[in-house]
Amino acid sequence: MGLCALLISLVALSIDSMLPALSVIGDELGAGGENQAQFVLSALFLGLGIGQMICGPLSDRFGRKPAIQAGLALFAFGCLLSIFATSFTMMLVGRVLQGIGIAGPRIATVAMVRDRYAGAAMAEIMSLIMTLFVLVPAVAPAIGQGLLFLGSWRVIFVMLLVVGLICSIWLAVRQPETLKPEYRRPLAIKAIASAAAETCRNRIAAGYALAAGLLFGAFLAYLNTAAQMFQDQYGLGNLFPAYFAALALSFGTASLVNARLVMRLGMRPLTSWSIIALSSSSVLYLLIAVAAGGHPPLWSLMLYLLFAFFCIGLLFGNLNALAMEPLGHIAGIAASVIGTVTTLLSMVLGALIGLAYNGTVLPLISSFAALGTLSYLAMLWAERKRHEPST
Repeated sequence: MGLCALLISLVALSIDSMLPALSVIGDELGAGGENQAQFVLSALFLGLGIGQMICGPLSDRFGRKPAIQAGLALFAFGCLLSIFATSFTMMLVGRVLQGIGIAGPRIATVAMVRDRYAGAAMAEIMSLIMTLFVLVPAVAPAIGQGLLFLGSWRVIFVMLLVVGLICSIWLAVRQPETLKPEYRRPLAIKAIASAAAETCRNRIAAGYALAAGLLFGAFLAYLNTAAQMFQDQYGLGNLFPAYFAALALSFGTASLVNARLVMRLGMRPLTSWSIIALSSSSVLYLLIAVAAGGHPPLWSLMLYLLFAFFCIGLLFGNLNALAMEPLGHIAGIAASVIGTVTTLLSMVLGALIGLAYNGTVLPLISSFAALGTLSYLAMLWAERKRHEPST
């Protein structure tokens, strides 16, 4: 369980530990401005989106351990490129490779748990893993900030490299292969393409995947601009990790609470209410932010973001589950397709919104209001298929 949690947490650690160092990396490597330095995050998500499509079929063909080890090796190579980067382009190439690499642990680890457990047992194991996973975004910026005190930003990538090596050794020594030979599937390109096309044609799957991508785009816009907003606009400096941790815990707490609420209220009602609450609160707070000239009091911004991230924490798991619901017969490839689409869509949206950052909270709050509303419309579009009379 500890190994699985560490493997899955490598994604969050690779993202959030970077946040305090973005401006420093951009200045030293000539990114061309603080907004352009955000591409250090976007590049990782680009690689993650590409890697998810590759890793799923590979883990079904060759086994979970080879897929994870190959991903960790690519991740390590990407870390080395970033450690020795002499230009911003070299840094971005390293980050794309890191993203492709961590797709292996991200996808194959969940499959590894599924191979060994089912039903309530799997739910219990995944709940424990996700409880540990929730803690990583809360502490990762503080780790990055601490490493900046000890040395340059390159030390952060050394830390990521070391964590990746620990995972690789732990996996090799302690974890047996979970996919039995008789369950391995050949790499049939035609079958993969057919399943991917079916996923994209399914209105329910496409609608909820679109909703998830739109919402995650707003969340990535927050990640891209959080350091600038808290450190520069509100002058928090080294206190930034503490504020980021509070918001991360709100998001994580909602993910844990969702497990209980969804059983009582149902996925669709809970998803609908959460999107409506997020969109309406964002519209209201946007009016407050406009009235304050884009610089509302920090306490009010924190209250709004705590509520918004709690809503998003309720939504992410449910939107993905609803997208997967009609695709149980092709679950593996469908999960890869949906993961790739939502990640790449959110990466593009998050990058564009991040580039629009102008020293105020208006671009960010506007994105939550607009993309939250569009997510709700995508959900309504998906549900129309369910309620249409059969012919």
